[in-house]
Amino acid sequence: MINYRVILNLLGALMIFNGLLMLSSIIVCLFYGESISPILYSSCITIVLGFIFYLSTFRNIKMDLRMKEGYLVVTLSWLIVSLTGAIPYVISGAIPSYTDAFFETISGYTTTGATILSDIESLPKSILFWRSMTHWLGGMGIIVLAIAIMPILGFGGMQMFAAEASGLTTDKLHPRITDTAKRLWVIYVFYTIVQTVLLMFGEMDFFDSLNHAFSSISTGGFSTKNDSLISASAYTQYVVIIFMFLGGINFSLHYFLLKGKFSKIWKNEEFRFYTFLLLFLGILVAIALYWKKGLPAEESFREGLFQMVSIITTTGFVSVDYGQWSPFLVYLIFIITFFGGCAGSTSGGLKMVRVRLLLKDSALELKRILHPRAVIPVRISGKPVTREIMANVLAFFFFYILMFASGAMILSMIGVDFVTSLSASAACITNVGPGIGEVGAVDNYSKIPVLGKWLLSFMMLVGRLEIFTVLLLFSPAFWKKV
Repeated sequence: MINYRVILNLLGALMIFNGLLMLSSIIVCLFYGESISPILYSSCITIVLGFIFYLSTFRNIKMDLRMKEGYLVVTLSWLIVSLTGAIPYVISGAIPSYTDAFFETISGYTTTGATILSDIESLPKSILFWRSMTHWLGGMGIIVLAIAIMPILGFGGMQMFAAEASGLTTDKLHPRITDTAKRLWVIYVFYTIVQTVLLMFGEMDFFDSLNHAFSSISTGGFSTKNDSLISASAYTQYVVIIFMFLGGINFSLHYFLLKGKFSKIWKNEEFRFYTFLLLFLGILVAIALYWKKGLPAEESFREGLFQMVSIITTTGFVSVDYGQWSPFLVYLIFIITFFGGCAGSTSGGLKMVRVRLLLKDSALELKRILHPRAVIPVRISGKPVTREIMANVLAFFFFYILMFASGAMILSMIGVDFVTSLSASAACITNVGPGIGEVGAVDNYSKIPVLGKWLLSFMMLVGRLEIFTVLLLFSPAFWKKV
């Protein structure tokens, strides 16, 4: 039987936590002379709602979570922080429509970067900061942060960590899951600080540098500028490339990197595949731009590498209107939208390890047909992969494509054109953000109908939580008493 009391208790604690985090925007209000009322009211509403949830289930509660409750808490946590995280937009008047505010918020928390805003630079600085903060919080994960700094969530922490973590396995840097979460966040904060400092050496001030650092390492893509990074200097774009690349790497490898254990990193086959693929595609696009558009060699290389890193890591920053590129390059961008970064990273998508396993298993299947009695296992980093894991990968791929196709079909049914339907569905399920058509590099999602925005919001959540975590809740077996 599902322990609803502990679920409501934990949701209440997370709402209080989310409300307290909103108060960080008050510092920005005071610095830029903006009214603190919208942020303060939003924070109070969220905290009061959280206390109602928390105190109503506080007495005689047994803090014992099974895996089933873990899946439910994680999904509801992302929904509840998005529902309350939208309040500052509405109260401030920055986004009067709650549908649009929720879309913008869940896009932030899921690090999708899809936006309905046309004039981003007109928004109050405090709202822009909160917008980027949702990226930063969602990048490492709401639950991972909560486990790291809220002792009450230490109960059942592994169940929630596993339900939220991206990829095939949950890498632990310490036997205690709380210490693992803390180390992940220390690395995350360290990278954020380093990138902020590096960006300040360019043309950006501290505010813009911090916001873009939030969006880069989280592979989110929200910018404080209307044209994203199109007008940014070459130096700034190279700095962002580096940190988008780092954000797409499994964070357990960052731990080895900072420890100087480079051999462990290079032995990781997923990392090698990820690196080589990015370089190959970046150079391929650079050659095409140099040949077809006659751009200078350095600019061709930078534009090609920037967009390939941005799309594959599902960050969604843009340095050029790639919708104006040749049909081949636009098609290439659409295909690699699905790839994603490494498992255990802040990026979305299928993840490189799954792509690599699917390619290997497909190639080996030809050998198995020729030699039906031979046992030919798939190997990754030199280790054999069990058939159970391969079955999981194949099922994941099937549901992923099914969700993408269903989303595109529903969007087309409510009047969205064919190209935009396909692109918007792909960009949201993979958490990339910008796509092609009417949701392209220099466009936004404001033209999508209300029903379409709620659908795409759901798809962003499903993509961020790795499909199964959410889809399990729609299974009759999940709700049966055991």
